[in-house]
Amino acid sequence: MSGGSVERVRAALLAAGHPDTVTSFPDGTRSAAEAAAAVGCTVAQIAKSIVFRAGERPLLVIASGANRVDMAKAGAALNGGGGPMFHVKRADGGWVRDVTGFAIGGVAPLGHLTPPLVLLDEDLFRHDQVWAAAGSPMHVFATTPEALLRLSGGVRADVREDA
Repeated sequence: MSGGSVERVRAALLAAGHPDTVTSFPDGTRSAAEAAAAVGCTVAQIAKSIVFRAGERPLLVIASGANRVDMAKAGAALNGGGGPMFHVKRADGGWVRDVTGFAIGGVAPLGHLTPPLVLLDEDLFRHDQVWAAAGSPMHVFATTPEALLRLSGGVRADVREDA
């Protein structure tokens, strides 16, 4: 399945006018720390994708690899737009795979089977370049926070859990 998922991400990047910067790392990029070590960047430059449930909709939070996501802040950011109110809760791996088409550890910020609601961590915008999962636990792609915002159709939000 990962081959098809990676190709879906490549196609989505190209369709959006983004260069194909997908790179494979056979030792794995499942966690932010693994991805940073493989790529040779800081953990904060890893744009990790975390899927939550917002009612029956997927909520994709693209967070800096250095941060934990505060679900209350994510819910407030999601519900602050005056639209429908969503209760945000954790999603199990099976549901994530079913609705996104990606396994946990390889969830990309685009190319989802079900278009998610998307929030981007404000902290990502401190970096010129970030790396995001590209459909498998061994593939990432290079981009900028601004391009990631455009590609994902998301909104910037403060989602970092305070220490």
